[in-house]
Formats: sequence, C-alpha cells, structure tokens
Amino acid sequence: MQQYYVNLQEKEKTRKLTDLLDSIEFNQVVVFVRSPDRAAMLSKILNDENFPSLCTYGRMDQKERIEKYKEFKSFGKRIMVATNLLGRGVDFERVNVVVNYDMPEDADTYLHRVGRAGRFGTKGLAISFISEDGDKKVLDAVRAKFVVDLPVLPDKIDSSTYINS
Repeated sequence: MQQYYVNLQEKEKTRKLTDLLDSIEFNQVVVFVRSPDRAAMLSKILNDENFPSLCTYGRMDQKERIEKYKEFKSFGKRIMVATNLLGRGVDFERVNVVVNYDMPEDADTYLHRVGRAGRFGTKGLAISFISEDGDKKVLDAVRAKFVVDLPVLPDKIDSSTYINS
C-alpha cells in the first residue's frame, strides 16, 4: 500500500482531486469526505467535470444507498464519494485508490478508510489532503500509531506500485 499526503489550502482541494483523477491510473477510487453535504456537492462537481461518480452517506435513504452500492460494486461507475459510512465493513475488490479529500478525525478511522484499497495483499494507493492543523495532527498520529512513512505525494507515481498486473 502506497500512502502519501498533499499540503494544500481548502479551496485547492477540488482542483487537485480532478488533476489526480486525470493523471493517475485507477480501477476504482473512493473519495472520503467529512459530511453528507460535502459528499453530494463534490459528486455533483465531479459529474459536471466529466468524472462520472456516485455518492453515498448515512442520511441517504437505505434503498438508494443499496442501489448506489450495487452500481459501484458492479463497476457501473469508477468513482464513489462517501462519508465514513463506507470506511468499514465493505469490500470493493476493484478499488485500488482511496483519497482522503477530508482527513478523518483519528488514526483508526484513517486505517479503515485506506483499507478499502489494497485489500488482502493486493496493491493500493492512498492520498490524503492536509489543509489545516487538525489534519496534520491526524497525519502525525497515523505515523506514530502504525509506524508508517507517509511522504509528500511525488510528481509522478509508478502505477505498477499500486495496480496489480
């Protein structure tokens, strides 16, 4: 599992995300955000920018959530914007990239989120956006708790390091 972070301002997140989606190879990607409103807003922006995506969150009607889950699982769309609702207990075998558009509130939630990519020994890529002091504290907690190196995202990533051949 390759893990990186990007320092940026809040207003730069959406542009950075679309740049990443344009430049990296992926089977499927889950983009985690902190709230239902942000999930809906970001998914709409991505769709408007020609990045077909779905979104799901806890306030959504259960029937609609299940439909979106099934559509994503069947590879109907390659991008899912979600809250922590999808951070645990789901397995999408084609997800190989996770983006923490908004950092989670703690190291354990981070671990569960990035665990959606690189499942059961497969390769994966996790990129976290760091835009405020609280994000940096969570990043430091992840490094300390899981003894993992989390470097700055390089300009170019070899796709063979996060995509199974």
